[in-house]
Amino acid sequence: MSTPGRDAAREAATGAVPPGSRAGARPRWAPERFAFGCDYNPEQWDPSVWQEDVVLMCEAGVDLVAVNVFGWSDVEPEPGRFDFSRLDAVVDLLHTHGIGVNLGTGTSSPPPWLSTLHPEILPVMADGTTRWPGGRQAYCPSSPVFRERSRALVEQVAQRYGAHPGVRLWHVSNELGCHNSLCYCDVTAEAFRAWLSARYGTVDALNAAWGTSFWSQRYGAFEQVLPPRATVSSRNPSQVLDFHRFSSDELLDLYRGEAEIIRSHSDIPVTTNFMVTAHQRDMDYFAWAPDMDVVANDHYLDHRLPDPLAELAFAADTTRGIAGGRPWLLMEHSTSAVNWQPVNVAKSPGEMLRVSLAHVARGADALCFFQWRASAQGAEKFHSALLPHAGTSSRTWQEVLELSRTLDALQEVVGSTVRSDVALVFSYESWWAADGENRPSADVRYLEQVHAMYGALRAAGLAVDVVPPGAAPEVLARYRMLVVPELYLVRDTEAAAIEQYVADGGHALVTFFSGIVDEDDRVRLGGYPGAFRDMLGVVSDEFHPLLPGRTVTLDTGATASLWTEQLRVVTAKAVAHHVDGPLPGVPAITRNEHGHGTGWYVATALDLDHATELVREVAAHAGIQPMPGAGPQVEVVRRAHDGGASYLFVINHSDDVVEVPVPGHELTRGERAETVRVPAGAVRVVREDETR
Repeated sequence: MSTPGRDAAREAATGAVPPGSRAGARPRWAPERFAFGCDYNPEQWDPSVWQEDVVLMCEAGVDLVAVNVFGWSDVEPEPGRFDFSRLDAVVDLLHTHGIGVNLGTGTSSPPPWLSTLHPEILPVMADGTTRWPGGRQAYCPSSPVFRERSRALVEQVAQRYGAHPGVRLWHVSNELGCHNSLCYCDVTAEAFRAWLSARYGTVDALNAAWGTSFWSQRYGAFEQVLPPRATVSSRNPSQVLDFHRFSSDELLDLYRGEAEIIRSHSDIPVTTNFMVTAHQRDMDYFAWAPDMDVVANDHYLDHRLPDPLAELAFAADTTRGIAGGRPWLLMEHSTSAVNWQPVNVAKSPGEMLRVSLAHVARGADALCFFQWRASAQGAEKFHSALLPHAGTSSRTWQEVLELSRTLDALQEVVGSTVRSDVALVFSYESWWAADGENRPSADVRYLEQVHAMYGALRAAGLAVDVVPPGAAPEVLARYRMLVVPELYLVRDTEAAAIEQYVADGGHALVTFFSGIVDEDDRVRLGGYPGAFRDMLGVVSDEFHPLLPGRTVTLDTGATASLWTEQLRVVTAKAVAHHVDGPLPGVPAITRNEHGHGTGWYVATALDLDHATELVREVAAHAGIQPMPGAGPQVEVVRRAHDGGASYLFVINHSDDVVEVPVPGHELTRGERAETVRVPAGAVRVVREDETR
């Protein structure tokens, strides 16, 4: 059972304390070369295959392999009986061939015997139905039985391999919370009540935070509180918000328990694989980051989204932000198609290399794949792999070899960091709260608005860092421009930091439905946009969201959708007005001089082209130049060593050749050039001349 240490974790994650510093001299993952790796599931194959696998891994340049990720039933086939013979053989085989081991704890899915003996560990959904074994992660994160048995397994694994020379990294569980992040069982209810008691101290304080005077919800004791299970009407939004906070903390506590055991037996770095993606919102990874010796992420192109490549870029930038700007590890991505989308789109020739290097451009110092050998059975048998069903005669295998050679050519880039003058504020808590029930428009979704503004920045050729709303003043001061999309929930201290950033000379662009509530989801009275009224010099009396399919026109010629509001300027100047729709003549975009800086407000959802024009205008006022040659289909990102060489990545997703004036040495081809020429679908990386 966890306690709410979120504030301390957030403080560490946002610049007041360097992530990891509170643990003293904890080991750091700092490779001298790009790691190139994969998940390996040898338990799916006869041992006669293993020797062939390691020979091919060496041919492909694979040097980091994750094993024992789903190994629980293999190493503990019966309660308390451990058999490490197969895992011993695999770890020794990899080490003998010079391949480092990313050793999983094996706790990501309990074996059938555990849920048979203890069905009370199974997760329960909001409607009271149980989720059964047969898939993965069939456990309640709060279950004391699961925690006891899983930690007993970790103790055995850590004791056995803690000093093994082949182990380079520890991999706790796997994608914690991917399927079971929210459990509503009675065990969870008890843990939730303990978390609330630690957070609020008294039931009166809880009642005040949750506004329980509404609908006769006042509690007389913590024992009366339940998780926000399915109800016959709308649920209490503050209760739902706190349940998200609790659930994120509870999963983090699982990680901490395993990591503590590992660290008692090993001085090797410890991490787990995050899921900074469009479909996973239940873990606040900014709060998790201080507990990681290296931040690792899993990412797969999501073809359910309108722009999968833009989402990849955002996820990579966000992962780097969670890592405090330091290099990070891509623990999983795919050579081609996945198996879990409605249509699993295969990657076209050259696409694997291009999207892999898009992660490297944005700070990844490791590229790992799920998985090594494509499974012949099981739920993921149609998921692509480094070694596909077709074997080494396939195009995929040849592209794997090409990617490995390309990474070898880029080794001097390792350890460098991304440089940006623009930051975008991203908040898991706002995501949880803004997408709740009974909001002004169900068509306004937090992540879509974040993606919209990020997409505009990317299309404008602006490199972007992603920061949490509580980023420390010295962190915000690094940037000339700050973009704040739909920051619905914001604490007083967070709003004050953003306002001080502007007063000190920064340029902030804030979009609609921001500053509306405090940390308890309590509306800030006096008019919208609440916490940002003074900084933006505007006040709004009422929201006027648009019906689906409706658009409005601005006097700049822009088209907008989703949202309008009854906006009045106080000290701001109107930049654009509505021409039609429910509020003709009312300001839609404003600009306000505040202290030494400027606050811009966008009170509608602009189309991409005009959102791009706007961010270019704000950037120009802030003195920021777009990256050379960058645009919607051409990513240009700079990484640099402190006081040393800088590298420009040019990633061409278009069907046309592009040329970028950047004098230097192109690493992938070993050529000197004044202008880099990038064919359609290709990537070039230039070590820039020092005179740039």
